[in-house]
Amino acid sequence: MQRRLEKTNPRLSTLIMRLKEASRTNDVGIWREIASRLESPRRNYAEVNISKINRYAIGGETILVPGKVLGTGVLEQPVDVAALNFSGSAQSKIQGAKGSCMTIEELLQKNPTGSRVRILR
Repeated sequence: MQRRLEKTNPRLSTLIMRLKEASRTNDVGIWREIASRLESPRRNYAEVNISKINRYAIGGETILVPGKVLGTGVLEQPVDVAALNFSGSAQSKIQGAKGSCMTIEELLQKNPTGSRVRILR
């Protein structure tokens, strides 16, 4: 019998619960996928650099990172980025490119259907 590990971060536990609920009520697979990635017992969350966002994003797009956004690289187009956490330099580079930074909770509230969201990890 496999034992499930409980998360000690109350924000993360609440977020996973909200993602699962949104997945059931809206029948949206993106929130179920993000919940399963955050629920991983290995705590191996994504760390994505600005350069990767610049490489794969299209201007005006919404990017979802189930982890932390780091500030290495240059961002040349405005994108909305949702993540668990941002480094200070990543946040300033995204805002400097006329984009916006938001938490996954804010994205879930703003876009409950998860439409037009690209996941990077």
